[in-house]
Amino acid sequence: MVQAVAEHGTLTAAAAALGVSQPAVSQHLRRLERRLGTAVLDRSGRSVRLTEAGRVLARHGATVSAALHAASAEVAALTGLRAGVVRLVAFPSACATLVPRALADLRVRHPGLSVTLVEAEPPESVALLAAGEADVVLTFAYDDLARTVRGTDDAERPADDVATAAPDPRLVHRRLLTDPTLVALPAGHPAATVDGLALGDLAADTWIAGCPRCRRHLLTSGRAVGFEPRVAYATDDYPAVLGLVAAGLGVAVLPGLVRATAAGVPGVVLRPVDGTSARQVDAVTTRDLLRVPAVVATLDALTSAAAPA
Repeated sequence: MVQAVAEHGTLTAAAAALGVSQPAVSQHLRRLERRLGTAVLDRSGRSVRLTEAGRVLARHGATVSAALHAASAEVAALTGLRAGVVRLVAFPSACATLVPRALADLRVRHPGLSVTLVEAEPPESVALLAAGEADVVLTFAYDDLARTVRGTDDAERPADDVATAAPDPRLVHRRLLTDPTLVALPAGHPAATVDGLALGDLAADTWIAGCPRCRRHLLTSGRAVGFEPRVAYATDDYPAVLGLVAAGLGVAVLPGLVRATAAGVPGVVLRPVDGTSARQVDAVTTRDLLRVPAVVATLDALTSAAAPA
């Protein structure tokens, strides 16, 4: 509980994070202080702060928490694949394509294994893994952005800064596939039948793109060939993007993983386009979790799902 107070700043926030009441946290800390014979919290004023003794306990608490997590991983390894839960986090286009195939394969091969799924974009998904709240996450990075997703702070940092940051030594990446970039055009667009289409050919078009962070690849690619994409419609929902394109309201850059989804939308043509880079899709876990057979089985299922048919 001392560690929770250190991390969250108040007794109320610590209690919420632990799933207990605030009075329960207060009582536990007072009992701890009586046993130690010294205060761990400075309760003067309207806020609480850790005393020097409290900071020592919080520091050792983090070490104990890491050791318990490692012990849990080793115990899970002993149970093999007869039971267990793997917490999987994936970005939307992977949730619609790779993940269902992988989960179906796991259900056949290891029916006693359960997998939970949460949808999240990198870098949030990697932050969940680093915090011990996920076991396997799917991430992507575009070649031209020269970045590796490592945590939530990366979204606000310049590309050069991210490129030179040291990779997290706790994490292990497995390359699943190289996902080509496509452009979605209305069926009646003049470029819909053009061979060798270049991004610069669409400089005068209206664009449909995602949130400011998600459209970074489009903006970087457009600027590299001499134009600033004019984004009029912003949505991260691929069916919505395809609907807007089908209505003739604009064009969009999409990852290749949405090809199957787009194939069922009348009025949309997908074309390869020069001037954009592919994105690299990885499955990421921690070195400790590589000792857990259920995690390895999940990685193997994702690898098989990503293999060319």
